[in-house]
Amino acid sequence: MFQTISPDLIPFISYIVNSSISSGHVPSAFKTARVLPILKKPTADPTDINNYRPVSLLSFLSKILERCVYNQLSLHLSQNNLLDPNQSGFRTAHSTETALLAVTEQLHAARLAKLSSVLILLDLSAAFDTVNHKTLLSILKRLGIRGSAWQWFASYLDERSYQVTWKGSTSTSRRLSTGVPQGSVLGPLLFSLYTRSLGEVISSHGLSYHCYADDTQLVFSFPPSDLHAASKISECLTDISSWMAAHHLQLNPTKTELIFIPADSSPHQDLAIYLDNSQLSPSATARNLGVTIDNQLSFSTHISNLSRSCRFLLYNIRRIRPYLSTQATQLLVQSLVISRLDYCNSLLAGLPLCTI
Repeated sequence: MFQTISPDLIPFISYIVNSSISSGHVPSAFKTARVLPILKKPTADPTDINNYRPVSLLSFLSKILERCVYNQLSLHLSQNNLLDPNQSGFRTAHSTETALLAVTEQLHAARLAKLSSVLILLDLSAAFDTVNHKTLLSILKRLGIRGSAWQWFASYLDERSYQVTWKGSTSTSRRLSTGVPQGSVLGPLLFSLYTRSLGEVISSHGLSYHCYADDTQLVFSFPPSDLHAASKISECLTDISSWMAAHHLQLNPTKTELIFIPADSSPHQDLAIYLDNSQLSPSATARNLGVTIDNQLSFSTHISNLSRSCRFLLYNIRRIRPYLSTQATQLLVQSLVISRLDYCNSLLAGLPLCTI
């Protein structure tokens, strides 16, 4: 509907957007969100509140305003080289696939060099919801956001409110004093700027990393004879945890995953790696940005799960095929099956044909 009548509305929308940006003020109506709790995984326990992700539904006008600010902020960050090169989220020509490729290529290179590697997938508890506004505004100022632009972000974060909708019922409105809204245009980019200095902490310990929004992948490669590898990684995790606490963020040791990828000819090593006094147990596989990675980098589990899922979808499409036109059938196959096969398929390059 909006696209149909937009020519008549463009002058009014432009006036609202320009007035907001020039005055450094965000209308209160644009800062009210309706929050829908979404189950993080279909297989997760629906009775556990921790398995839900709060997604904020905002007015379309606020999203148009945020998109305009997002474009200007992204341009400023890009022109001044202020973006973390190891952050694949919210950047042109970057995606979850580039984030995964950066890590898997490093792991493959380590194996070719006869090095063992540890891959750690950090998990944050309610990451977007605990962002400290004062700290975020201070970071924006250090990045050169000043004057009315800085005031706009201060207004954007101030006096936000939300209502939760669940099974047809809506709660009373409540104020928010922390966090950036999930489901907003600006929220993910602001979060990546909030965690920008975390990379310096990781690099200072000799570990490499790559991020996609709040998903952080740590990699440490070392000779199999290195007896201090576990302590080096644990020290890094301790400093990461301290950095998180200083920035009002919380690591979740129970959901942080670790995979040990041995060098080709090396025996399995028992690595005692700790995060907040909890030992991280190595897993044979871990799901990372929608792809299952295994400790042999064979992607056999991922391929098996993907094949099973696609066969199930094709079976169901075949059951309703008599009621569908050719065009509708093609659309279903493209959107449900082909899209899954295409997702991050460059990770499978170089695998034996018998595996694929």
